[in-house]
Amino acid sequence: FDPRHYLGTHCYGWPKTGPHRLRFLLESVKDLRETLKRKGSTLVVRKGKPEDVVCDLITQLGSVTAVVFHEEVKEIL
Repeated sequence: FDPRHYLGTHCYGWPKTGPHRLRFLLESVKDLRETLKRKGSTLVVRKGKPEDVVCDLITQLGSVTAVVFHEEVKEIL
């Protein structure tokens, strides 16, 4: 969870993630974790800036050979 998603936006000051969306995200992550656990896997959940959290996870795991990510689409004004 990126803390920057809970701050006001630069355009209107509204948070990117409001209380209803946050509740949906938390329920979705909980369900995904439970589903993965039933299949013998797990889900790593962290709070922080992704560029820092991913680097820390790679260091902790030590045997990472690839990292895949997506970039948020920017608004065209």
